[in-house]
This record gives sequence, structure tokens and C-alpha cells, in this order.
Amino acid sequence: MAKFLAGVLTGGILAVIVCVIIFFSFTRMRSAPEVEENSVLYLRLNGEIPERVAVDYPIPFFKSNDTLTITDIWGMLRKAAADSRIKAVILEPEDLSIGWGKMQELRTDIDEFRKSGKPVYAFLKTPTAREYYIACAANRIYLEPEDYLMLKGLRFQLMYFRGTLDKLGVTVDVEHDGKYKDYGDMFTRTNMSPETKEVLNSMLDGLYGDLVTGIANGRRKPADEIRATIDNGPFLSDQALKAGLVDRLRFEDQVYGELKTDLKLNDLKKVSGAVYAKVPASGLSGKPRVALIVAEGDISRGSPDSDGTDGIQSEAFDKVLRQVANDSGVKAAIVRIDSPGGEVTASDEIWRAMNDLNKKKPMIISMSDYAASGGYYMAMTGDPIVAYSGTITGSIGVVFGKPALHGLYDKLGLTEDEVSRGKFADIDSDYYPLSDAGKAKLKEGIDAEYKDFVRKVAAARHRRFEDIEPVAQGRAWLGSQAKNNGLVDEIGGLDRAIEMVKKKAGIGVGEKVQLVTYPPRRSIFELLFQQQSSDPDVQVEARLAKYLGAKTTGLRPWLHGGMLGVLPFRLEWK
Repeated sequence: MAKFLAGVLTGGILAVIVCVIIFFSFTRMRSAPEVEENSVLYLRLNGEIPERVAVDYPIPFFKSNDTLTITDIWGMLRKAAADSRIKAVILEPEDLSIGWGKMQELRTDIDEFRKSGKPVYAFLKTPTAREYYIACAANRIYLEPEDYLMLKGLRFQLMYFRGTLDKLGVTVDVEHDGKYKDYGDMFTRTNMSPETKEVLNSMLDGLYGDLVTGIANGRRKPADEIRATIDNGPFLSDQALKAGLVDRLRFEDQVYGELKTDLKLNDLKKVSGAVYAKVPASGLSGKPRVALIVAEGDISRGSPDSDGTDGIQSEAFDKVLRQVANDSGVKAAIVRIDSPGGEVTASDEIWRAMNDLNKKKPMIISMSDYAASGGYYMAMTGDPIVAYSGTITGSIGVVFGKPALHGLYDKLGLTEDEVSRGKFADIDSDYYPLSDAGKAKLKEGIDAEYKDFVRKVAAARHRRFEDIEPVAQGRAWLGSQAKNNGLVDEIGGLDRAIEMVKKKAGIGVGEKVQLVTYPPRRSIFELLFQQQSSDPDVQVEARLAKYLGAKTTGLRPWLHGGMLGVLPFRLEWK
């Protein structure tokens, strides 16, 4: 009887939840948000800004319902520029966790909005170089009177686990092709290799130069003066004001008060980015449909029904590519890549599907923060590639790694015993390290995969193998460096990608297009009834990510095993 009552109660609760979801879904479908006259667009940028949001929550109190994508912000600022009801933008970036490519896209979007003649005010709260770099595109920068500007330069930091693994008795065998393909160094070294330092210093020079130039242009100061100023950071609020890094020290209500005075308005309404994103863009969208296919995250094999929340799973992503290829209503496609790579086999499967799409639709590749290793591999269709100067790309190389847990098992009193047939039956054993013969066997396969990677790049870039191989070697490049080396075609963002795909598809220069994102956002109903992944590696990575955060990103390809095309490092600039 108790079980029966519990079942009835559970069913009743679920029915209520479903009814609430249906109510809010219909409410939102029936009415678009209203924007009042004399409104200001309040754009709060916090944490990660994804290329796509997997789930569409119709329920107002769900925080994730406020998540904006890079494309949302891009479209929103263009819409606000043409909307007579929107008089200005208040920009509030805080605790951002995005790469340099997205930062450059946001600056470009703000610059484009300012061409409308409407002002942009940036209100900062303990900003770092990330937030300040973006804010420098604004007309005016505010900081609270008792705050800090954490502008002190840039640094890259990498974490190495060799010392910990030695204490545990664990060794990791790593084989790779390309002298810069040092992804496994985190397990086999305690510090950076000379090759890693060479690459990171080269990147740091480029990004620091862009930071200085961006601040100098925004603050209308010489670059040398900005370099000298940064050397005195970080800054208290009054120090930042005296150095000319901010314009005024005010609290938030004072910022809005000054904006009303500047605009000569008695009242000013505030509309959030999450609300304004749902306002129809009258006159800004055209009839020709252009697919924006988003590839975001680590590349691995996976279920054809994957929603993409676990990264780019080849079967699911290939399914999306086929859907676009077979849709006669889609005029052209932009593939937007934000990936550090992953499994070689999965990358190859996606590469084939990308080339099939290339045969059916005019296509452009747009690179976001990362399009490296497998993320670069999948882009080798021969189509033009657009990257930001700060995109991390290239890393044309292959790596294999596996742990040997014999020492750890000894410490725990565990033993393994086995019988086998075949010379290399234990080549993937997690108990024994690789033998010399096993290393030679693996190197044979890695060499073949590496040469195939370079050949694919050479064919797509219309170059000879001998031209590509010297700039391959597993080395990662900034987008600006990649362009100089012939690995990308143009420096730019979403606007440039749209211009190029319109020209390729024969769409008029002044003609508007309808940008349709693939895969589309899932509804909350799909989330509720989705079968959870049974892949134990996905579950392990999710648990580790919960406790260790972003440092576990990219773990699943290693857990799956096999040859990988993965960026040698994950960068955090501070």
C-alpha cells in the first residue's frame, strides 16, 4: 500500500511539473517581450559564453534560461543598433571565462553597435585583463570607488602531474609525432619542455601585443605608454582613474543617472540581454537561410542521438551535417568550430561528412577560440577558413598515451596475472608499460596517421606536403600566425564569415539572410526524457569535472584510448 501511495504521489508531482512547463511554454510562445521607449540594453556577461546552449528552459526562475551565446550577442547588438527604442548599452562583463577569439568578437560587435551613434557605457566590478580589454571598446568606463583593476599583464600556466604519479607508482607511456605535440608532457614531465616554452612565448607575444593595442586604441593613448602603465598594475580605483584607464568612479545607480543626463531623458527603462534576445529582429533577417553549424568541445565517437553537451560526438555531428546537406531550404552553411580536438578516428569521420556537405552546399569555416588538432583536421574541406587573430589553431600532429598502474597496484597489494596469445596482445594493458617492440609498433601507426593528417591539410590548402610539414609538427599557432603560414585564409569573425558565404552562394551583398543554428536548442521535454549516457568514461569525466573544474577538460579522449589529435595544452591566462 505504501509503495502504491508513493507511486501515486510521484506521478502527481511529475504531472504538476509537466503542466507548469507546458503553461510557461505556451505563455512564451504567445507573446514576445515588449520593449518600452527610452530603454537601455543591460548586457551582463558572466562566466563562459558558449557557442550554443543545449537546452531551452521556458520557466522564468531557471538561471540557465539567461545564458546567451556568442551568436545571441552578435545578433542582439545589431538589432539594438537599429531599434529606435534602445538608446544605449550598459555593458557589465564580470568573471569571464572565454578565450581570446570570443573577446575579439565581442569587441568587434561593440564597435559595430557604436557606429549607430548610440553610446556604450562599461561598468566594471574588479575586472581582470579580459573584462577590461572588452570594456575598452566602450565610450566610457566606470569603476566603483573602492574597487580594483586587476590589469597586470598576461601569463600562461600549465599543470604537471609527474610528481604526483611518481608518488602513486603510476607511469604513463606517451608516443607522438611532431616535436611540438607534447600533450602527454603533463604526465611525463614536471615542467615545460623547450618546445612548449617556444610556442607559448610566441603566443604570449601576440596576445599581449593585441591587449596593449586594444587598450591603446580604446583609451586613445600611445602603445608604449600603455605598456609602461601595465607594469605598474594592478590598480586601486583612484590609481586607475589617475592613469587614465577608467573615466569615472561611480556606483551603479550613479552610472544610470549620468546616462539619463547625457541622453537628456527624464526616465530610462532597463531591458536585460536575456529578454531582448527574444525580441523579433524586424528587417534584419532575410529570406535566404544560412545554416550556422556549431561544433563545440572535445571530439569523440558517440551516440547518434547525442545532444552535444558532451562535446562533438562524431555520429551525432555527422547526422546534423547530413540534415543540412539534404535540406533544400538551406542556401549555404557556416561551420563554427570551437574545439581543441580529440580522437583521430572520430575526427576523420567528421572530416568525411564535412567534405560530403561541401559537395552540396557553399560553405565557410569560422573558427572561435580554438580550432586545433582534430578541430583543425575536421575543417580540411578546401573551403575558405576565417579565424580571429587570437584563435588557437593548427597543432597538426598525433599522440598516443596510456597509463601503467603496476606500481600503484603494488602499493595497494593488488596483482594482475594473465595468459595471452599474440606478440602485442598486451599493448593496451593498463598494468604493464610498453615494451620496446610495442613502442615501435605504436610509432608505426602514429607516423602513418600523422602523414595522413599532413596530406589532408596539404590537399585542402592547395599546397605540397613539403610546404605544410614544417608548419605542422604538432605546433599550435595564433590565427594571425596561421594566416601568415597559409593555414587559414582570413582574419575576422561572424560578420566576415557571413560576407564570404553570401558571395560564395551568389547572395547579393546588400541582401539579408536568416541565420539558423544547428543543432537547435533542445526543449526541456527532451531533457526530461533523454536517456542518460551509459558511457562510464562520460560519467567519470563529469564527476571529476564537478570537483576539479576545467582542469579535467579533455580527459574523456584519454579514457577512451587510441590515437588522439589534441591540442598539447589548455591555456589559462591570468
